[in-house]
Amino acid sequence: MPTYPAAAFPISRSAFEAVVTELSAEGGERLAHADLERLLMERSVELVRCLEQDYLDVRAERERVAPPEPMRGADGEERTESRPSVRAVGSLFGTVLVHRLALVKHGVEGGLRPLDAHLNLPDGKYSHGVQREIAWSVAQVSFDAAVENVRRMTGTTIAKRQAEELVVSYTADFQDFYAAQPRVLDAADRLLMLTFDGSGVVMRNEGLRPETRKKAEKSRRKSAAETSANVRRAPDEPNRKRMAEVAAVYSLEVSSRTPEDVMRELRRTGPRQKRPRAQNKRVWASLERPIVDVVDDAFYEALQRDENYERRWVALVDGNLDQLDAVQRMAVHYGAEITIVVDFIHVLGYLWKAGKALNEGANADVVEAWVTERAERVLRGDASLVAAGIRRSATRRGMTGIPRKAVDKCANYLLNHKAHLRYHEYLRDGLPIATGVIEGACRSLVQDRMDITGARWGLPGAEAVLKLRSLRASGDFEDYVTFHERRELERNHLQHYDQHELIQLREAA
Repeated sequence: MPTYPAAAFPISRSAFEAVVTELSAEGGERLAHADLERLLMERSVELVRCLEQDYLDVRAERERVAPPEPMRGADGEERTESRPSVRAVGSLFGTVLVHRLALVKHGVEGGLRPLDAHLNLPDGKYSHGVQREIAWSVAQVSFDAAVENVRRMTGTTIAKRQAEELVVSYTADFQDFYAAQPRVLDAADRLLMLTFDGSGVVMRNEGLRPETRKKAEKSRRKSAAETSANVRRAPDEPNRKRMAEVAAVYSLEVSSRTPEDVMRELRRTGPRQKRPRAQNKRVWASLERPIVDVVDDAFYEALQRDENYERRWVALVDGNLDQLDAVQRMAVHYGAEITIVVDFIHVLGYLWKAGKALNEGANADVVEAWVTERAERVLRGDASLVAAGIRRSATRRGMTGIPRKAVDKCANYLLNHKAHLRYHEYLRDGLPIATGVIEGACRSLVQDRMDITGARWGLPGAEAVLKLRSLRASGDFEDYVTFHERRELERNHLQHYDQHELIQLREAA
């Protein structure tokens, strides 16, 4: 490995000596520790920028002393003439200049810059390091805050609009990254879980789906008319949202329970049975892609984990008909036998509404006892009988209006989903019956970041942020960075060369 000459790195050596001189000067010895840290933080960024510049200058000098041989481009033309060129790069520590040689040929468009390829310089202004920091930050906080964080912690200033564009391009390899991942092998006796949910995100008009956009525009026209007439109106937030489809695939140990165990855990009485935790979990969300495509991705991910269908596949859903339809369609498409479980917590929600309607005026203990009894019956496989019973009860009492609607809604839910409410079988077989994993994913992926008060999202930026949060939640962010930078090397550099050029660099990539 070649060493750098003793005279190398003159700029950074000078910068370091300047810091030493500043600290040694009169007054420097009386700095409070906090002042010392602030001074060193400020000087360190510039010092490291100088180190980076010196390193790039050494690489440039070596290329000048031993210029590259003529190289053939992807167009088959050999570039034989060398010309010096320079470009600026916005790095984590400030702007640096990269001096390099361009291989050109008179009359042939496009030059080849081997040093750019060896350094894997980005196509745009900002380095891959800056891109990574912006991507990591916007997955947590607003674009404004992310830009300010990068400015404070590094030597780089970037505009909000540039940061948004950068994040969109940074997530371009998301789908390919997961398609290229090695199979996740797990024990054959573990459940292979697929679960889905949706969460609304407030969008700018151009980011809404066509039907929602029409409603939003109509609502806005109505709002203007009502405002001019000084009429109080209800908020129209529902017409501003686009659903983010959320999916998770994970492994889970079988853990048998009884209906009594479930009710005891819900009431938090008696000893609590330790529940197995999700393993090898991948979660993701998408605003751009429809439900069926997200479900398709989940089935493909599951197939990578169990290509021979040796494990039991289980889909946990909340009863959304579009989700159910997509799961059933994909099961047929993939030839997978899958057990579909409708979330028991959603069933409880319907039972509570029906119980309050049927026991109007009763105290909370009475309503809770009514709900508990019917919940236990549903857990034992009697969903249809419970539905018939509460409907008969409402009819005998002559219930109408909103209370009757709550009862009918509960009964219809139980009857429509009875094929997926076989909780006595699911509990016996050790299957989960609640969608806690995906609901947690909805909160962490979507709501905690996208529901910032006053935020109105554009579709490309929102989709990119969801991808970044998905990578972080699945523990794949750093692996994605490596994958993305390899793809950038191919896109920005290697594809411009003949396949027989830069062999070592291609092999290393």
